[in-house]
Amino acid sequence: MESYLDERERWEALLGWLRENGLSILAGVALAAVAFGGYRWWQGHRDQRDLNASALYAQMENAFGRGDEVSAFAAAGELERTYGSTPYADQARLASAGVFVQDGELGRAAGELRVVMLHPHDPILGLIARLRLARVQIAQHRAKEALATLDAVKPGAFATRYDVVRGDAYYALGERAAALAQYRLARATDPGGETDKHLLSLEISDLAANPSQISSAAKPVPPPAGK
Repeated sequence: MESYLDERERWEALLGWLRENGLSILAGVALAAVAFGGYRWWQGHRDQRDLNASALYAQMENAFGRGDEVSAFAAAGELERTYGSTPYADQARLASAGVFVQDGELGRAAGELRVVMLHPHDPILGLIARLRLARVQIAQHRAKEALATLDAVKPGAFATRYDVVRGDAYYALGERAAALAQYRLARATDPGGETDKHLLSLEISDLAANPSQISSAAKPVPPPAGK
């Protein structure tokens, strides 16, 4: 009988506790369910957003590929307006900048690249934009600005490419010794064939053979687009 009373007392105590705390428990469960449901909804929304942005980016690329710049820039504008918080918008600006360079509109190219550089949705794209902006600045005969652009960050895995463009900037300024040092550094630290080592070696040989020549007329300014 004593054992039975102990069990009954425990059961009554449990019922009493549930009566006192049941609402808060149910509220907690409900909040957890709502939070989980909200997360699932947001995840689905984000996935759909990325799919839509990806499709629009592919549409833009196809238009650029067939030379239809009107349609391509329209798609790029839609990407920036509707999916501006995604990396696809950054990639659209990078692609647009490349076309502006080909069309000789370096100012417009620099504007697109600067937006990605300053407000990237992916840090890697920010580093790429900075590198390409430096190339554009060299082509605009603003090599000192290009050096400042390159020196403002730590390029990480892009260090070799940054060294090459930094060398181009020094060469454009007529500072051949500094250019030679940067090219040599790039060749020595290239981890995986990111540079054209044959071309880099030719540039190094030319500079090393003519250390006193400071005119940059013999070496054309490198194109601003590309790696």
